[in-house]
Amino acid sequence: MATKPIVLKVLLQHRHLQTYRAFCREYDRVAGAIDPTLRGSWPSKAQFYRWLSGGLIVLPYADHRRILEGMFPDWKVDQLFHVHDTGIEFVPEPPTPQTQKPTRSASTGLADQGVGQVVAFYPHRADTPKHLWMDLLVSAQENIDLFANASLFLPEENSESIEVLKKKATGGTRVRILLGDPDHPAMELRGREERLFEAIPGRIRMALAYYRPLVDVEGIEFRLHGTSLYNSIFRYDDQMLVNQHIYGTYGYMAPILHLRKVAGADLFDTYMKSFELIWREESYSIHTKETAPTN
Repeated sequence: MATKPIVLKVLLQHRHLQTYRAFCREYDRVAGAIDPTLRGSWPSKAQFYRWLSGGLIVLPYADHRRILEGMFPDWKVDQLFHVHDTGIEFVPEPPTPQTQKPTRSASTGLADQGVGQVVAFYPHRADTPKHLWMDLLVSAQENIDLFANASLFLPEENSESIEVLKKKATGGTRVRILLGDPDHPAMELRGREERLFEAIPGRIRMALAYYRPLVDVEGIEFRLHGTSLYNSIFRYDDQMLVNQHIYGTYGYMAPILHLRKVAGADLFDTYMKSFELIWREESYSIHTKETAPTN
């Protein structure tokens, strides 16, 4: 059975903008009216057709959202990615705005302001859509923070990720990378806890080899840590993937939380406070490690 189209696809088709080239022309026209600096910042061809496929998990990043809402001023960007139930031949009408009363908590009587902070939950990291990692990485404009023991899967499964990180940094994005010190006792302990034993320090050394080209790039801060890792944190501007860790369970089998920073909610900030604390107090430069005297 054919998949129902999303609203955006139907609207673009009725304006004869469903091809990538036509869409980019319209994108630049709208950008000229909204913010001329956004001309040429269209999504990649693969991203564009992923939008139209209806399989998008995370909304486009802020600049793309501005242009889409400029193209279709009666629609909010999240509404554009809803399924259009009445068929491709019918042009959808913008939803009628409705005033909603704030949701009340039965236990506290306070308005529920945390709706939307959990974008998705994946029972295992292996269940996370592969393209999500690169979509978030590519869309980040201001801050990228990576905190893990090894984070080996990211460059192994996405060979372009190292080059993307380098380009982001040279383009003005602040990039902080915090990986485990393979010689620290905490890494040996994690190996025993995950039943991987000496494989954990080995995986970290492999990861450091992948990330090595980023060590002295301007705009990238690279540090090591020796903490007990409760969660791996991958922050991209106002979105975050958090890999939970479970005693006796491999990282790829542990759950992933996809979070978004939402006004009035604190889950995103809770994880960021943890990252900042470790960055300030429990990490050290990779150069310090490399130049430390050995016995």
